[in-house]
Amino acid sequence: MADLSHLARPGAEIAVRVTPKASRNAVVIEAGAIRVYVTVVPEGGKATAAVTALLAKALGVAKSRLTLVRGATARDKVFRLD
Repeated sequence: MADLSHLARPGAEIAVRVTPKASRNAVVIEAGAIRVYVTVVPEGGKATAAVTALLAKALGVAKSRLTLVRGATARDKVFRLD
């Protein structure tokens, strides 16, 4: 999993591309973009919750500090670090 602790600044907006139903949970940086792979299905917000937990772990912050700004039902999401 990629270490994203250098992005953990209050007020920072972090754009990610999500791939649900992946074979493994992972956070990687590809071509300068952050990609998050989760194994759960995109039903009822399960994938978004898994992405929040994985991203928080990669950033080294609590899940409660991440707020979803855009993309609740989209593959491209933007989180703000409070």
